[in-house]
Amino acid sequence: MTSDNRSGPYLEVQNLVKWFGDDRAVDGISFGIPKGAFLTLLGPSGCGKTTTLMSIAGLHSIDSGRIRVGDVVYTSPKEGIFLPPEKRDIGMVFQSYAIWPHMTVTQNVAYPLEIRKLAQSEIDDRVADVLALVGLTDMADKLATQLSGGQQQRTALARAIVANPLLLLFDEPLSNLDLKLREQMRVELKRIQNEVGITSIYVTHDQAEALVMSDEIIVMSKGQIEQRGGPHDIYSRPINEYVSNFIGVANLLRGRVVEVTEPGRGIVEITDHGKHIRIPCRLGPGIAEGQAAVLSVRPENVHAERENSSDSDLEGEVLQAIFLGSYVDCRVRWGDFEWKVIAHPRMGLKQGEKVFLRLDTEHTLAVQP
Repeated sequence: MTSDNRSGPYLEVQNLVKWFGDDRAVDGISFGIPKGAFLTLLGPSGCGKTTTLMSIAGLHSIDSGRIRVGDVVYTSPKEGIFLPPEKRDIGMVFQSYAIWPHMTVTQNVAYPLEIRKLAQSEIDDRVADVLALVGLTDMADKLATQLSGGQQQRTALARAIVANPLLLLFDEPLSNLDLKLREQMRVELKRIQNEVGITSIYVTHDQAEALVMSDEIIVMSKGQIEQRGGPHDIYSRPINEYVSNFIGVANLLRGRVVEVTEPGRGIVEITDHGKHIRIPCRLGPGIAEGQAAVLSVRPENVHAERENSSDSDLEGEVLQAIFLGSYVDCRVRWGDFEWKVIAHPRMGLKQGEKVFLRLDTEHTLAVQP
């Protein structure tokens, strides 16, 4: 096994490539994260996120590239290195929980310590501490079959962290839970990860989970990395149409940059039924004058008014106004385009009503198609 004492990220994935037959599931991706960080790999089914996770865990061999944790190289075909999964000191939490139904909660959680042949007194102390951390002290003697879905998931998490692994890997662990419990467990998982400080990689297709839990997010598509950044950056400054559409909800209109007014700002012209509308906006990376672009605007940054206040306001008709308590989810037709708009309930918008849409130019972004 090779050591690597260079300074740099705690976990480093370099030029990872994985083929399944003729399908290049992971296409030369590279990333690193510092110790104690929580990184989410986000994307649709088939984007390569789970394959990347399984490659880090050693459950998949790789065709080329290198995976290092600390000063230990886990996998490097070029160097002839492949550390077996059981020697990688990794905790995993699966979508299916993978806890043993014939064992109690205590027995499930103690198992990783027993196979390490720790003293029984140390096992007892560690299990008690981790059950308190995940809120299962009162369930210690219950069989796994007597637990709810959320309690089973907490048991799986406790078993994954009880041995203080170098890495904690999550493979869509909340997807089998109902919505309310899923929302609760997002917060709990992040709290627990913060407390134990284990470097974590989380795989999901749920953008809400990624935004709530992550220190950083990697958005993947077709085996490649589309964008990496913090939750706020990914949401407010998507690099292209794919990321803008995948993270949250966005209004996406195709147009052309007709002017760069200052660095990072310009004007995009969009056309509908022969009518040209020029909209001031921020310019994303690589966007230049004369270039085709996609205008990306989040619904909360589109303001519906009953009176026209600017030449760049868009006149439309309310197609739908759904009251959701603290806000109204609206659909407004402008030509052939249907805008998604968040309005305040006190406006009292009604279906069929004429409105003018004003875009918040600070949060209107031209991105690459």
